[in-house]
Amino acid sequence: MTPTPAAGPVLLARALTVAYGGNTALALDQIEVGRGEVVGVVGANGAGKSTLVNAIAGWSRGAPRVSGEVWLGGREIGGLPAHARARAGLLLVPEGKLVFGQMTVDENLSLPGQAPAGADRRIYDRDAVFELFPRLKERRGHLGSQLSGGERQMLGIGRALMLGPQALMLDEPSIGLAPRLVSTVLQTMRTLAATGLSILLVEQNVRAAIEVVDRLVLLERGRVVAQGTAAQMRDDERIARAYLGGHDA
Repeated sequence: MTPTPAAGPVLLARALTVAYGGNTALALDQIEVGRGEVVGVVGANGAGKSTLVNAIAGWSRGAPRVSGEVWLGGREIGGLPAHARARAGLLLVPEGKLVFGQMTVDENLSLPGQAPAGADRRIYDRDAVFELFPRLKERRGHLGSQLSGGERQMLGIGRALMLGPQALMLDEPSIGLAPRLVSTVLQTMRTLAATGLSILLVEQNVRAAIEVVDRLVLLERGRVVAQGTAAQMRDDERIARAYLGGHDA
């Protein structure tokens, strides 16, 4: 196994495959995210987007056969269980599932966590999360179950940031959100990237995602069929016709 160079990507997955029975759900040659970079993964329902981030995080529904390498900060972590990958600094925010409904916003942001080691990991405290998401400060006394979809998404991201990620993965953060909140949540990814955080963003809302990502990866049937900078992918025929409503014949 060839180690990644110290100056290489913060997050790297290669030769990653996920199979259920005789069916291959994902066959990925390589995907990487550099320091302070936002990489978007887009595709239709069933394209393998959630399968990808779940496999990188070390968590999958059912009992698939998973093979391949996952590197974080130059360290191979593909053999670690999900909780150990999270401790190492690889955090996944699944859609609407990182919030305790019977706890207030304050209580959700007060859960003890293990302080991570490493100079490359910024640990956000509650005040820093409130600065990033002022709406949560306004709702700090409300139960998680009383929050809107956008507020729950903000709270889930905030809780992940308190664990000091090296790389943050988000699975469909815009699902069910009003357009204004979609913009707020996704633009926050640019704010976080500016601090040096590496972000892998899975999105169905291609029109919104392409405005905030540095690079875009298109998945179809579990395979990468196109990738490039946001500007390049905006002009790609498949992206324009299927997701942006352009280039009609």
